[in-house]
Amino acid sequence: MLLSAPAKFLIRNPFGMSYLVLARKYRPQSFEDVVEQEHVTRTLGNAIAMGRVAHAILFSGPRGTGKTTVARILAKAMNCGKGPAPTPCNQCRSCLEIASGNAVDVFEIDGASNNSVDQIRDLRENVKYMPAHSRYKIYIIDEVHMLSLAAFNALLKTLEEPPAHVMFMFATTEPNKIPVTILSRCQRHEFRRIDLESISRHMGKLCEREGIRIAPESLALISREAGGSMRDALSLLDQVASCCRQDVAYEQVLDVLGVVDRKLIFDTAAALLAGDVPVLLNIIDDVYQRGHDMKRYFADVVEHFRNLAVVRIGQSVQRLVDVPRMEFDALVEQARSFSAASLSQIFELLFRETTAVKLSAQPRLAVEVAFMQISPLRPVLPIDELIEKLDKLQKSISGNQTRFPECPVSGSSHLAESAGGEFKTAVQFDAPAGSEPSNGEKGWERVVEAVSRQSSFLGASLRKGVLKKFEGDRIELEISGNGFTDNTIRREQNRAIILQACREVFGRPIAFELLSVGPELDERVRQKEQENRLRQEALQHPLLTDVKEIFNGNVIEVKLL
Repeated sequence: MLLSAPAKFLIRNPFGMSYLVLARKYRPQSFEDVVEQEHVTRTLGNAIAMGRVAHAILFSGPRGTGKTTVARILAKAMNCGKGPAPTPCNQCRSCLEIASGNAVDVFEIDGASNNSVDQIRDLRENVKYMPAHSRYKIYIIDEVHMLSLAAFNALLKTLEEPPAHVMFMFATTEPNKIPVTILSRCQRHEFRRIDLESISRHMGKLCEREGIRIAPESLALISREAGGSMRDALSLLDQVASCCRQDVAYEQVLDVLGVVDRKLIFDTAAALLAGDVPVLLNIIDDVYQRGHDMKRYFADVVEHFRNLAVVRIGQSVQRLVDVPRMEFDALVEQARSFSAASLSQIFELLFRETTAVKLSAQPRLAVEVAFMQISPLRPVLPIDELIEKLDKLQKSISGNQTRFPECPVSGSSHLAESAGGEFKTAVQFDAPAGSEPSNGEKGWERVVEAVSRQSSFLGASLRKGVLKKFEGDRIELEISGNGFTDNTIRREQNRAIILQACREVFGRPIAFELLSVGPELDERVRQKEQENRLRQEALQHPLLTDVKEIFNGNVIEVKLL
């Protein structure tokens, strides 16, 4: 949003000072001078050439990206003595008055301090009068979102149907606060943040004109601190130039701006990836002793790991990482030695700690805790590589004819573990969903689980029984001498639930018969209860819990061997 040539006017104050800050001295005077907003300037230039300029235009976007500047250039283009023309001459009376800020037909209004309905009523009364000597009477209202609701309502009718000699131009950083009734009456243009390379390149040109010798890495540092705002960047450059005279050293820029050296950020990332806690603590102490903001330092580290993870993804990602070219090359070099999974893991863990650091009353301690928790972590292997290694191990053990449980992530895997009793248990993770059970016991377990999802009480009753026979399309279940359990299962509505579950599990109608027997079945019932107890012990085993957490899996079946 800055000029390629200095403006011609200096405003002298009563004390004889004639210095203009760079943001004003090099303010753009034509659309071609505006930096990185071509989508707006090209549209406006074409509209002027075709005679299709709207009577009300809204410029919205981040601070310092050129909204008010473009509004002034558009005002000059519309009132130029040789126009309307896409490129104002900057020599006629109207152009000179607008450039110097004293044009009688161009009114720049601060929306924050002129936000009452009475002031808008005065504006509405004045629009009826013709301009003094220009083609249009133009009102530029900056920060228009600060107007009150009553002021907006007073402006509605005039904004929709203004006199032919009146134009409105609004600028705002918060368009969401403007009523939709106003937005619908304006042609809207969105300004974008300016990337670091464009800011650095433009500041380099201005430094050449001003005779300021400054290294590219210093310009990159200033650009980063500007946050996409050209005005902020030039203000910081003014500050640095005033402190350092003509020769600006990188260390001086760090001291003046009070920011953390990018080398410290790279060193922090290297220490985190290496798990070197002493180095991390020394870096944190160095940052703290220099008086830097620990919260800002932690945010820079989080952003750095985000950039590392993005860079490690693959090619053509430079546009996703808004850093200078020299730093991008360093990011690629640092990310090359680590897998994308490892970088993403650390980035995720750091991001989780952002809130704790931000809200901490002692941010240094919060940063130390976060780093000390993350540094012991070893780089993770990609899941595909891990599966490949486990499969190779399984094949090598199978070749030695040694009994060993299959890998929990392969197609028909089990995890063998002794239950400490008469039975041995194995947990199967991945039985194919929807497939027909291979035996009656397994199929009946699925039926009981399906029934339990609808009625936990009925499912508990079925578990007290023993599967007597399963052949063809018929199931027989034995229940020991307990009249209450027998009556519960024989109820018509409960039998309907059981039959429906059988149909869902086996994919066909199944006949279900309940056999009531005497105390001779008690031993089998006790055996069934012991099996259920062993299944529960297997499900609660710590090793199984760890496997589920590592592979993010679910237990499909517990098999007693």
